[in-house]
Amino acid sequence: MTRRTPAGAPARPRRTPTRTVTAVATAALAAAGLLTAAGGSASAATTTTDTVDVYTGLHFTVPAGNDDLGRPQTCTIDADLYKPHSAGPTNRVPSILTTNGFGGSKTDQAGLGRAFAERGYAVLSYTGLGFPNSGCKISLDDPGVDGVAASSLVTFLGGGGSAAYDSAQVGSTTTGPGTLAVDFTKLDDAATHDPRIGMIGGSYGGQIQFATAATDPRVDTLVPLITWNDLRYSLAPNNTSFTRGVTYANSAPGTEKLGWTDLFFGVGIADGVQGATIDPTRDVGCPNFVLEACQAKATLDTLGYPTSDTYRLTDRVSVGHYTDRVNVPTFLIQGENDTLFNLQEAVATYRQLRSRGVPVTMAWQSWGHSGGANGNSGAAPGELDLSGQHIEDTYLGLRIKNWFDHYLKDSTVSTGPGFAYFRDWVSYTGSAAPAYASAPSYPVGTRRSWYLSSGDELVSSKSAILPGSTSWSNPGGGAPASYTEVSGLEGQVSLPSGLTTPYDTPGTFGAWTTAPLATPLTVVGSPTLDVRFDSPVVAGTQALGPSGQLQVFAKLYDVAPDGTQVLVHKLISPVRVADVTQPVHIELPAIVHLLEAGHRLRLVLASTDAAYKNAYAVQPVTVHASPTEPATLSVPTVG
Repeated sequence: MTRRTPAGAPARPRRTPTRTVTAVATAALAAAGLLTAAGGSASAATTTTDTVDVYTGLHFTVPAGNDDLGRPQTCTIDADLYKPHSAGPTNRVPSILTTNGFGGSKTDQAGLGRAFAERGYAVLSYTGLGFPNSGCKISLDDPGVDGVAASSLVTFLGGGGSAAYDSAQVGSTTTGPGTLAVDFTKLDDAATHDPRIGMIGGSYGGQIQFATAATDPRVDTLVPLITWNDLRYSLAPNNTSFTRGVTYANSAPGTEKLGWTDLFFGVGIADGVQGATIDPTRDVGCPNFVLEACQAKATLDTLGYPTSDTYRLTDRVSVGHYTDRVNVPTFLIQGENDTLFNLQEAVATYRQLRSRGVPVTMAWQSWGHSGGANGNSGAAPGELDLSGQHIEDTYLGLRIKNWFDHYLKDSTVSTGPGFAYFRDWVSYTGSAAPAYASAPSYPVGTRRSWYLSSGDELVSSKSAILPGSTSWSNPGGGAPASYTEVSGLEGQVSLPSGLTTPYDTPGTFGAWTTAPLATPLTVVGSPTLDVRFDSPVVAGTQALGPSGQLQVFAKLYDVAPDGTQVLVHKLISPVRVADVTQPVHIELPAIVHLLEAGHRLRLVLASTDAAYKNAYAVQPVTVHASPTEPATLSVPTVG
């Protein structure tokens, strides 16, 4: 593994691997994207023996790249520090740096900070740029801005400089303001103020880890939860024409994920209003976002898809485009219930790191941005709880602790399997470990194929395909005829009865269904569909650009014997077809799901979806069932 060294510094020795649009929206993001949403029940709390010293309201003024006009800028950062009371120059401890999810603050990591300080770490929790009491605008975890700012905090933890704080509790004594200099962290290189340091955080607090590690080689290990690989895919996905990971070709731009983009901008603007006294410039021009972000949002809202200008921003702030600068062991944790940053994003990052020999492990947990496990915020019982009460007796809590102990304390403890995934159909008590299956690496299992046949059937052999066709059209005018979810508000608001389950309007979609399954089927991973669309109208308009290209929304339902159908975690795959006269390869959302015997698998290709921008032009389309050119659904299965 190659480690970069700051200019002029000696080479490092190899280490032994050992507020929102509404208050409801704010609550939705807090529940979905912040680490404190990870609740969990367990039988007993862990007993700790070392008291924790807490320094609150640490003030940093740090360089943070350039502002919208290209001028060098400094930004104010608000932080708290948690340290073991016994830590000092003769008893040095490793450190952890953490920050908030989008719309949050340092407070969200208070439980994490105290918990890991009790376990022998110095933890600096800070509020990211553009949020409550930190200055500057939201730069979307830009390595050249947010990563540079975080680098100064790494220097502080390595003993370089000091910072004023508002108050502290040292041992059992509460004090007033003071100044803190760090002389209690384990150092890899005192000359470069290089601490033994890891990072952890969720969502927006996950991507900053990549931005920091790509900027500063002193970072030693990462634990990013539920974050993105490529923001162009996250906010305007196209599940075909992938060039690398989830990055799709510019010739077929994605479709705006309207509900999520609206929610994020509402949250960011609200934070700017609240933080105006900290940094009045946050509300000048583009409100609390860098100018490119407002321009990108305007483009998406106007056109419904991103342009090359948008890509310049999303590429810069997405690890998928600078993975070659991330060289430290990484434990990726992604949520199965997540329509914002789905499992495919973690898979892309996993594969990119693994292909370069970077130590990487991946776990798929129950919860994500879409309301948590089983529609409730937080993790499944016994899965993850970083409030400080239940770490060792939760599955992921223990794995995270072991990961840090291994890479930061040189412990020989195992970091666990290379790949693990939560199965919501497995019963257990206490730790969620029994619900997790594991494997040395991803992918797992084998693939099973079905073929589109006439009579809206999925058949299991090419010889069973009967010729025929299925046709549908969108209503035009950008109107949605299908509904799946309400994005970040899923599980947080009361919905009309007609919006509690996904639906598709007859005549606006095609559907193909298997025969009842003779035995249970466990799906783990991303199904794919290879299909050819027939649309003379679109063939005549697609040369005009993305607005004339075909839009399709692919999804898989689990259909029970009584006809009830379930769209797993309400995940779908938006597709914009660059050339409708050519075959199309579609990657559907990765899922972990058990179809019971007697259930059927149903593929739906819809023309619209209410959570996305839809085509304005009417787009009639037909799919032909042909034994000589079969449309193939391939499903990854285990067991």
